[in-house]
Amino acid sequence: MPRPFTPKVVTANDLVEGDVIYLARDGSWVRDMCMAWLIEDEAEAATQLALAETQPEIAVGAYLADAKAGPNGPVPTHFREAFRAKGPSNRFHGKQTATASQEGFAHV
Repeated sequence: MPRPFTPKVVTANDLVEGDVIYLARDGSWVRDMCMAWLIEDEAEAATQLALAETQPEIAVGAYLADAKAGPNGPVPTHFREAFRAKGPSNRFHGKQTATASQEGFAHV
């Protein structure tokens, strides 16, 4: 028996910078998951993923990631996506600089 559809965001990597990016409702790409379009319809999710795959000059490796509504927008439901949303390493740079400051971590 197929599992019921759960909300998704379209995610990929920025071709030039390699950052994780997310598809916004207006069709633009954003770097913060909370600004992504939380797609709650399976057919719409498939349509938006197909559209993302036609933009190889911007986004590579597009796929649908499980998410749920949070107080400020979509949030990941799987640890892999939580890791991707924070940044690529254990060094505080890029996205991690803001997160570290907010969480009170010292910079490495």
